[in-house]
Amino acid sequence: MLENLRLSFQGIWSHKMRSFLTMLGIIIGIAAIIAIVSTIKGTNEQIEQNLIGAGDNNVTVQLYQGDYSMDFSYESVPGGIPVITNEALEQIKDLDEVEDASLFLSRQDYDGAYYKNTSLSGGYIMGVDNGYFNTAGMIMKSGRCFTEEDYSDFAKVAILDEDSAEALFQGENPIGKTIEIKQQPYIVVGIATKSEQFEPVINSIDDYYTYSQDSSGKIYVPSVTWPIIYRYDEPQQVLIKAKSTSDMTNAGKKSADILNGYLATSDDTIKYKSEDLLEQAKQIQQLSQSTNTMLIWIAGISLLVGGIGVMNIMLVSVTERTSEIGLKKAIGARKSVILGQFLTEAAVLTSLGGLIGVLVGIILAEIISKLSTTPVAISAPAAVGGVVFSMIIGIIFGLLPSYKAANLDPIEALRHE
Repeated sequence: MLENLRLSFQGIWSHKMRSFLTMLGIIIGIAAIIAIVSTIKGTNEQIEQNLIGAGDNNVTVQLYQGDYSMDFSYESVPGGIPVITNEALEQIKDLDEVEDASLFLSRQDYDGAYYKNTSLSGGYIMGVDNGYFNTAGMIMKSGRCFTEEDYSDFAKVAILDEDSAEALFQGENPIGKTIEIKQQPYIVVGIATKSEQFEPVINSIDDYYTYSQDSSGKIYVPSVTWPIIYRYDEPQQVLIKAKSTSDMTNAGKKSADILNGYLATSDDTIKYKSEDLLEQAKQIQQLSQSTNTMLIWIAGISLLVGGIGVMNIMLVSVTERTSEIGLKKAIGARKSVILGQFLTEAAVLTSLGGLIGVLVGIILAEIISKLSTTPVAISAPAAVGGVVFSMIIGIIFGLLPSYKAANLDPIEALRHE
């Protein structure tokens, strides 16, 4: 085997230009596939990152009626829908895919919150339990978080996010100030922010509408005070923190199944469903899947052309080395030895082409990224697979020339000039 490898490299080196031109089809094909796969992988990762964000792995589970989430700002709570109990929440927390879970209520209110004469137009009022901020991956930028005493005393205290603090106070320090929520006074005790900030990459107007987040701001209040400003017995939503990004789908579905087990409504269209951002990312990725697959197949045609070129040059090589083959067979070389030598040469030739193609593909992907701002991510499996596939092409297209060489008549071969 080592001798075959030595002879292969010797033959390639002695005909450098011919060998390079033979490999060119393989190089172009592998380079094109690596560049396409890297671009696809980079784009898919960016789509997933844009939707999921900074890696909080959060999934929201809420009530739906058919395909639309239920909004209790405008509709009453149907019979048979209980509030979510601590028992149900503990069942969700016990799921293998779930790291943490919290209950919250949410209302988008266009004139519900004021500081003096300034309103939080279009902002969200959030009634949260005492574990919400940890589950959501939020920390206090200033002030304090809610305490157990705030919940036990039904304290009218509020925490603002940075957007609502800016909208209501416009640079003024809000800590200790009183705001009005539905004509009820709430004292601001803190400003919350995400522990890891993330802004989606926007390259087009379509990206803006797909990934842009609502920036009207949020005001958080203890969930026990929610009935004071809105209503009693309103079903909560569940914020789940999955253990990993890949667990988000199962965490959401299993949690929804647990909550649906507590429903006793006669309307079968009312169900808890998870807002699965990972699934949304996959759906967006699938929109371009057929185009991407077609591009890979087109690039694969050059591999076929390269394989034919390898077969052609190997047939030429067999003709050139007929006397050498005859001599080897005359001194006892078996057919398998001759076959192995030429197959090894074909495989080495295409493998070198594959290696060069991978390097060219990586460089090409980086150039595309710089020129078009398209994200790329080099796929190690694709690189290894490209080299292995090019070796297989060499073996397949080298079979005919190798078989021809192995079956030459030694007497006729020695007579060849």
